[in-house]
Amino acid sequence: MRYLILICAVIASLQLHGQSDLQSQLNSKRVTLPNGWKLSPHGTSISLGDLPLNVVVSPNQKYILVTNNGQSIQSLQLIDVASNQVLDSKELPKSWYGLKVAADNKTVFVSGGNDNLIIVFEIQDGQLVEKDKIALSTEKKATISPAGIEYDDAKDLLYVVTKENNSLYVIQAKTKNVLAVHKLPAEAFTCLLNKKKDVLYISVWGAKQILPFQTATQQFLPAISVGDHPNEMLLTKNGKTMYVANGNDNSVSVVDLVKNKEVEVLNAALVPNALEGSSTNGLALSADEERLYISNADNNCLAVFEVEKLGQSKSLGFIPVGWYPTSIQVVKGKLYVANGKGFSSFANPDGPNPIEKKQTVTYQKSDNNRKVRTGYIGGLMKGTMSIFKEPSVQELAVLSEAVYQNTPYTKEREMNALGEKGNPIPMKVGDASPIKYVFYVLKENRTYDQVLSDVTGGNGDTTLLLFGEKYTPNQHKLVKDFVLLDNFYVDGEVSSDGHNWSTSAHATDYLEKTWPTAYGGRGGRYDGEGTRLIANPKNGFIWDYCQRAGVSYRTYGEFADDFKPNIPAIADHFCPEFASFDQDIMDTSRFHAWRKDFDKLLAANQLPRFNSVRFPNDHTEGQRLGKKTPFAHVADNDYAVGLFVEYLSKSPIWKETAVFIVEDDAQNGPDHVDAHRTTAYVAGGFVKRGYVDHTPYSTSSMLRTMELILGLPPMSQYDAAATPMFQCFSSNANLSPFESLLPRTNLFEKNVLATPSAEKSAHFDFSKEDAIPDLEFSEVIWKAVKGENSVMPAPRRAAILTVSGTDID
Repeated sequence: MRYLILICAVIASLQLHGQSDLQSQLNSKRVTLPNGWKLSPHGTSISLGDLPLNVVVSPNQKYILVTNNGQSIQSLQLIDVASNQVLDSKELPKSWYGLKVAADNKTVFVSGGNDNLIIVFEIQDGQLVEKDKIALSTEKKATISPAGIEYDDAKDLLYVVTKENNSLYVIQAKTKNVLAVHKLPAEAFTCLLNKKKDVLYISVWGAKQILPFQTATQQFLPAISVGDHPNEMLLTKNGKTMYVANGNDNSVSVVDLVKNKEVEVLNAALVPNALEGSSTNGLALSADEERLYISNADNNCLAVFEVEKLGQSKSLGFIPVGWYPTSIQVVKGKLYVANGKGFSSFANPDGPNPIEKKQTVTYQKSDNNRKVRTGYIGGLMKGTMSIFKEPSVQELAVLSEAVYQNTPYTKEREMNALGEKGNPIPMKVGDASPIKYVFYVLKENRTYDQVLSDVTGGNGDTTLLLFGEKYTPNQHKLVKDFVLLDNFYVDGEVSSDGHNWSTSAHATDYLEKTWPTAYGGRGGRYDGEGTRLIANPKNGFIWDYCQRAGVSYRTYGEFADDFKPNIPAIADHFCPEFASFDQDIMDTSRFHAWRKDFDKLLAANQLPRFNSVRFPNDHTEGQRLGKKTPFAHVADNDYAVGLFVEYLSKSPIWKETAVFIVEDDAQNGPDHVDAHRTTAYVAGGFVKRGYVDHTPYSTSSMLRTMELILGLPPMSQYDAAATPMFQCFSSNANLSPFESLLPRTNLFEKNVLATPSAEKSAHFDFSKEDAIPDLEFSEVIWKAVKGENSVMPAPRRAAILTVSGTDID
C-alpha cells in the first residue's frame, strides 16, 4: 500500500512539475499586440505564407495542404506530417479558401479565386505538380469567385460554391464540363458532402442557414437554421451530426442530421453572453470524436468541448495559439492550427516606401516575376502553423489560464471601464459627463512617424518624416496645445476594414478574409463602409447604437458616399451637402459645408450629440499630372482640421465639446515602432493642455471614450476591453480657444513633372480610397517628398511604450 501511495505522490509531483514547465514556456512566449491583447502560442511552429485560410489533410494522413490567401504572395503549400516540414510551395496568381484532396491521396483541387478557376494539382514524390485548370465560366468579365470545394470520388463530381455570384456549380471533373449551376440565397463559404445520405451541405455565409442539396435529385432540401455567418462545417463519421462554426455569434451550432435541426449551441467565447468579436471559424474533432476543437480567430485561441453525448456537451477550456487562427486539423493525436497573422505585429521602417539601392530592400520572390515588398502592412504579418499534442485535462487548466491572462475583455468591463474618480470620462456606462457633444473626425492612412516624428517629447524617427510641421502646422499645434499621443495604434490594417473598425470596434470574419485579395490586385470589391451587408457587424455601427439609445447623431461624409447613405441608420442623419471621398473637393471646402450645417443646427437648438466627420484628403493623389501635389493635399487637410477645431473652440458649446481625430488606418507609410501606429488628436474644453500621453491606445480606446461620454454600451469585445483615454482629460475646464495656423505651402500646387512616378500615378484609380496598388502608391508618395532618386536612411527600432503621461514644459 505504501508503495502505491509513493507512486501516486511521484506521479502527482511530476504532473505539477510538468504544469509549471508549461506555464513558464507560455509566459516566455507572451507578446502584446497593438490592440492590447496578448499572445502566448502553445507548442512548436512552422512558417506558412500570407494569411493561411484553410488546412486540409490527405485521406492517408501523410500530407497536410495549406492555401495562403493574403495580400502579398498567394500560394499552396505541401507539408509532410511525419517531419512537419514544408516539402513544396507553389505560388498561385489568384486563390481563396477552397481546397480538397481526393481519395487517391494525390489529386488536389484548389480555388483559383477571382480567375473563376479550379486549379488541379497532383502530389508527385513530395512535390506539387499543376495538372489542369477547370473554368467555371468562359466569360472574361464574369464575377464568380469559387470558395468551398467538395469532390465525390465515386461519381467524379466536383461541387463548388461561390461568394460573388452566390451559386453552386456541379462539374464533371475529368471532362471539365459544368453540368449545372444552382442559385443560392446569399454568399456561400463552403460545402460538405455526406456520402451516407447523398446530401451536400452548404454553409450560406451571408445568411443564417445550412442549405442541404440532394445530389441524386439535384434539388435543395429545406434549410437548417443556425447562427450568424455560418462558415466551416464538420461531420461525424456516422454522418448523423454536424458542427457549424458561426463567425458572428461566437458559437458553434450542433445539428442533428436525422432531425435536420439545430439541437445545441456551444458558446465558444471566453465568457457567457460575450459581445461579438470572437469570430468563431474553424473546427476539428479528436480521433475518438469525444473532443471538439474550435478556433476563435479574434480571440487568438481554441475553445475545447467534450461532445461525446449529443446535446450534453461540456466546456473543457481553451488553448492559446497565434494571431487570428483560421483552420484546425487533428492528425495522429496532434493539433495543427493555422494562425492567419502569425505570432506578432511588426515595425516597418523599411517600407512601404521605396529604396533605390536594391541591396537594402526586402522583397519576397515571386514565381511570376512580380516583386512584393514586405514592408506593406497588408502583407507584413506572415502566417504560422502551431503544432502540439492534444492536451490533457491538467494541461488544459494551465492553457486556459494563459488564455485568460492574454485577454483584457471581461463581462464586468462592459459596463465598468477603467478610469479615475472625478474625471470627465465616466467609468460606468450611463453615468453623467460634463461633455455633451462629441465630434469624431476620420482621416486617411498615415503613420505617426510620417507626420509627427519631429515633435519633441514623442517617440519619433525623423528619418521617416514625410509631412512634418511645414505641411501640417495645425496638427503640430494641436499636439502641443493639447495632448501628444505617440503610442496610438489602429485596429484595422487598411481602409476596407479600417473604417469598420473605426465605427464598430470590429471587422467581421467576411471582411478580414476577403479584403487582402482585393488589395493584392486580384479582383474583388471594396466591401467596407457599409457597402455590403455581409461585411457589416451583427448589431450595426456606432450610429445604430446611438439610434437605439436615443442619442442624437449626424454624419458628414462618413458612410455617406455620393451624397447617399450607405446604411439605413443614417438615412435621415447625414449632411447632403458634405462630400465623402472625392479628392477633387478640398477638405477646406468640406469644412465650410460642415460649418454652414453646424450653424443652422446650433441656431435651431438641434445640434446632435454625436457627429462623425470625414476629412480624407491626406490620402493624396500621388504624383498624377495635373492633380494637386501630395504636399497640397496634406496641407489642405491640415488646414481644414485647424479651422474645424478653431470654429468649435470659439462656439458657445466648446466647454461641453470633445473632438477626437484619427486615421482610419496606417497603411500608407513606414513606422519604426509598429506598422499600426498612427496619429491621433484630442481637443476640447476638458482636454489637458501641453500634455504627453504615452499610454498604449487603439482605435477601440477612442471609441470606448466616446461611448462613455454619450452613455453608449461597447459594441464589441474590443472597445469593451480597451483602455479609455481618460488620462487626456482634466476635471478642470480650460476654455482658451484654439487658433488655427495658415498653410505654409500652396494648397493649389499641382504636379507638373513627368517623372516615372507621375507615369505610375496616371494609371491609378482615385475614385475610391485604396482602389489603387497600395505599395506602388506609397512609393510614389515617398519619391514626391524625398526625391525621385531618394535612398531610405538606416532604420531605428523601438519597443512599444507602456508608461503613461508627462507634461510638456
